Amino acid sequence: MPSTTRKPRIDPARWQPPPVDPLPDPPQADLTVIPVTGNAPEDVVVDADGHIWTGVDDGRIVRISPNSGETTVVADTGGRPLGLHVARDGRLLICDSPRGLLAMDTSTGKIDTLVDGVDNRKLRFCSNVTETDDGTIYFTESTSAFTYAHSVAAVLEARGRGSLFRRDPDGTVLTLVPGLYFANGLTLTSDASALVFAELQARRLMKYWLTGPNAGTVTPLVQNLPGMPDNLSTGADGRIWCAFFTPANATADRLAQGPPLIRKLIWRLPSWLQPGPETVVWVAAFDPDTGKAVAGLRTEHPEFGQVTGMVEADGRLWMACLGFPAVAHCPIP
Repeated sequence: MPSTTRKPRIDPARWQPPPVDPLPDPPQADLTVIPVTGNAPEDVVVDADGHIWTGVDDGRIVRISPNSGETTVVADTGGRPLGLHVARDGRLLICDSPRGLLAMDTSTGKIDTLVDGVDNRKLRFCSNVTETDDGTIYFTESTSAFTYAHSVAAVLEARGRGSLFRRDPDGTVLTLVPGLYFANGLTLTSDASALVFAELQARRLMKYWLTGPNAGTVTPLVQNLPGMPDNLSTGADGRIWCAFFTPANATADRLAQGPPLIRKLIWRLPSWLQPGPETVVWVAAFDPDTGKAVAGLRTEHPEFGQVTGMVEADGRLWMACLGFPAVAHCPIP
């Protein structure tokens, strides 16, 4: 993720990466790739009318016709739109770095700021968002130290600077779970009993319980994932879809355990000299209760890869990615 801005300093910590537990080999799939207006559509959601929505790296919010593939630019956040969610009032909730949590009227493109700061500081890397039926909004921040433009810095630091937050209908914002290792994907279980959130660097999916005897606590759903989990979504049957941005990297894991100075030196290198992610099309779905893998796909495509988001819509699985100026879809695996 290259940046033209001056690099901030990093403060790496020695960190013990999790082991890797392989997942069952998923089938390949025939992808239909749809070019979009702009590069690296990071997330993808579907509204009540069946339109597909995404946000690209120059700030534009794009609506896609699911049948024709026609794209329409509806708004510009002025930042970098990341995770999206269609709110119960029809507005599009947008996590933007560095603008914060936004809400957009999908008919006019008018954008309102819902949250631009937490704990007496500015939000820097708002990552993903979801909403419950009572209007409570939950959102993640990947790191409090860097913006999306310097997301690699957060991984090299290997410090738990991410968080899960709650915004009440009256606008009050509370920190629910601090100390997360690159928090990103977030989705509500189909029975609304819990949130599932992803920690990219810790390579795990966790549940924050909203109801029942575990309410207010965090328990693991899936740990020791073999890839870097990104955005999440909940399927029609309750399964939890997880996008894998790239497979786990043994070299990166060794660096995390080694002297912090080496990672400082790597950070000073030009972006094109730093180790890059592997380009693959990879998603998996997990049982929301047991964490067992129940579906997925893994393949390669010359015009699509580095998947960061997905959503079920009308019998198809739509996917977003960072590696190409396109979204893609295939029959639901």
